[in-house]
Amino acid sequence: MRIVDYLDKGASLGPEAPCLTTDGVSMTYAAVREVSFGVAAALAARGVRPGDTVAILSANDPVAFSCVFGISRAGAVWCPINPRNEAAENRELLDLFDCSVVVFQASFAPLVGRIRDDLPKVHTWVCLDDSVAGAVTWTDFLAGGEVEPPVDLPAVEDLAMIVGTGGTTGRPKGVMLTGTNLETMTALTLMGYPFQGRPVYLALAPLTHAAGVLCFPILCHGGEVVIMRSPDVGGFLSLVERHRVTHTFLPPTLIYMLLGHDRLDSTDLTSLQCFWYGAAPMSAARLEEALTRIGPAMAQLFGQTEAPMMVSMMPPADHFRADGTIATERLSSAGRPSPLVTVAIMDPVGELLAHGARGEIVIRSSLVMPGYYKNPDATAEASLHGWHHTGDIGYLDPDGFLFIVDRAKDMIITGGFNVYSTEVEQALMQHPDVQDCAVVGLPDEKWGERVEAVVQVLPGRAVEAAELVAFVRERIGGVKAPKAIHVWSELPRSKVGKVLKPDIKTRLRGGGGSDSG
Repeated sequence: MRIVDYLDKGASLGPEAPCLTTDGVSMTYAAVREVSFGVAAALAARGVRPGDTVAILSANDPVAFSCVFGISRAGAVWCPINPRNEAAENRELLDLFDCSVVVFQASFAPLVGRIRDDLPKVHTWVCLDDSVAGAVTWTDFLAGGEVEPPVDLPAVEDLAMIVGTGGTTGRPKGVMLTGTNLETMTALTLMGYPFQGRPVYLALAPLTHAAGVLCFPILCHGGEVVIMRSPDVGGFLSLVERHRVTHTFLPPTLIYMLLGHDRLDSTDLTSLQCFWYGAAPMSAARLEEALTRIGPAMAQLFGQTEAPMMVSMMPPADHFRADGTIATERLSSAGRPSPLVTVAIMDPVGELLAHGARGEIVIRSSLVMPGYYKNPDATAEASLHGWHHTGDIGYLDPDGFLFIVDRAKDMIITGGFNVYSTEVEQALMQHPDVQDCAVVGLPDEKWGERVEAVVQVLPGRAVEAAELVAFVRERIGGVKAPKAIHVWSELPRSKVGKVLKPDIKTRLRGGGGSDSG
């Protein structure tokens, strides 16, 4: 299946059913298909051929997301560009991806103005919602299209999208995802999680990331995608109740905010079948709280851009034992490897390890990308020994549950002992006053590296660093306990909400900590 086939499948189940809903206004499946045909024809008229790359630079927006299906219908390759990136990073990505057309919202016209002259490969800039100098208006763009869409469509093995890596270290790379990769992801989602009736999916997270590709299995069932233009936890709760939302996805940081919201316990969340969480490790203590207060719909997924979303999964039922009690022993896991994915643990020389042994998580599956765009060296490194290397350290327990103990680059070696930052973070998150935290290793003359932590406390709370050190030491011992803890008002985060540990290390090395103990 191509990306547009998910839309067409949903339309076959009811063309007048709501497809994309924003601010209380719905576009039907028929309306979204009409936009997709128009976009496909307009792209063809401007010289875009199957296999060419087309970028979308937009916040969450129904028309912008409709363009994704038009790009696919034209046989072109969708390149989602995160508008929260720095201008220089977006310029580098658009150049790397060889984009010929960029569709953007007028709110990002200043960003476009800073990079347009440095992108000679882009021959057409299209503004979705206004008239901007140097860009074609949306109306004029569609008016230039042919009556019939192109018919020379690629096979599913051809590129469907190119996605930029996080780019927190080094130059960004372009992950090539094929129709087969996305079909595998969609199939795993449909076989692994509950889908009863016509689903309603609430997209708060950016559609340029996980929230976008999770729409595809919803469309297969003719479901409705409710799009939030900007993140707002209070608005999220209102929309779940108003639209009887069945499926949604949030990263842990936003779930922590949800748990702290004063309207959570009074909101009717009984419609939820599947509340996915992922993209970063979640505190087991906060997850247990979510299972109690949000309900038995919490569902974990683990993947990465190179193997989207479904490397392993923990559906709602796996969060509970047979007697209905919460399976606390599993809450720190990433679930079991997905049915169409082989997961193994590998040592540094390429040997596979037994259950229980810690090493790098490696995978084989049709879920895995064919490689990085125009970067054969990085592709070869990621596929060393015939397996895709995730860069995560973990182990498989006797019941087949996958536990991720750290990113390989975040492991701390102090006094000859391996300390996994996520283990220390899980201990810190058990403290009732801690909202979020990050643990890093810093150079130390005596120990080689020392463990330090930064915490963000819940609004209106206060805690002493020395108390937190004692709290962690009591739970996991003195070797793993931080030598210092710093209380910050906020943790530095990437555009997609991930904590930026390199930034934390830089600030701590420069003496930027506070309230340390």
